[in-house]
Amino acid sequence: MSLSLDLAVEAWPIAGAFTIARGSRTEATVIVVTVSDGEHRGRGECVPYARYGETVESVAETIRGLDLDGLDRQELRRRLPAGAARNAVDCALWDLEAKASGRPAIVACGHIAARPVETAYTISLGTPDDMADAAHRAGERSILKLKLGGDGDAERVRAVRATAPRMRLIVDANEAWSEKNILENMRACAEAHVELIEQPLPADADEMLRDIPHVAPICADESLHTLADLDGLAGKYDAINVKLDKSGGLTEALDLLRAARARGYLVMVGCMLGTSLAMAPAVLLAQEADIVDLDGPLLLARDRKPSLAYVGTLVEPPPAGLWG
Repeated sequence: MSLSLDLAVEAWPIAGAFTIARGSRTEATVIVVTVSDGEHRGRGECVPYARYGETVESVAETIRGLDLDGLDRQELRRRLPAGAARNAVDCALWDLEAKASGRPAIVACGHIAARPVETAYTISLGTPDDMADAAHRAGERSILKLKLGGDGDAERVRAVRATAPRMRLIVDANEAWSEKNILENMRACAEAHVELIEQPLPADADEMLRDIPHVAPICADESLHTLADLDGLAGKYDAINVKLDKSGGLTEALDLLRAARARGYLVMVGCMLGTSLAMAPAVLLAQEADIVDLDGPLLLARDRKPSLAYVGTLVEPPPAGLWG
């Protein structure tokens, strides 16, 4: 089968601003890959991420330089390293396979059908009062994910809990905690009944997680990309965050999720800030997750059409016109 590949860079405005410990932005830049066999087309979306040494230009160059001769999803894993470039192509190949075969991607994942999954909703990093106001505006959403930033996080967690006494809370420090504040922040999380603490320490400085009490499951994000990273997590983490842009696509992510579950880890399926096209394959992955964080399109000022349907706290499986 002879394949052709097209690439487009797109900018999607964020509703307001999205702020984490590493900075703030008002626009999500994504790369969309379309792979065609001459009759059918498949699409995939990725989000280049500077934390992992990626730029839009470098990811686009990698994709354009890919040899398409004899390419399938397993061969792709040999030709490209994990990361955003491989993710976009891998997901495009999944979509192409579904459209060419008439068999939905969820069936190829090993399920009879996909179900709606409950997703967390992200509150950007801000002052305690600002985050409490945002939590109040979140309304009836049942799971909030708080972006934290290091010093002052105890006050942020307490302020949100006071405003949202019945909501489930998870937190994500994006590597911003340190030896100086981790115990104080952990205590605040315990008092607020936080259910998950995501990547509290820098990935290269997380050894102390072996020696401090885990007041809630601690989840590896920046410390985990692919299946090869699992062995290094033992004794430090209780959960993992699987993201397609880290693992390099749905193919690797499925293997990673299932291997992690076999080792007793809780599994979160997360995302970068992208459109429904980026979330669609992750919704299929999330069928096997304990916690789901796929709210990217909800944080944008607008989404592509067709799009995923978000109904209350649930995200519906992707329609065939979108992906899979």
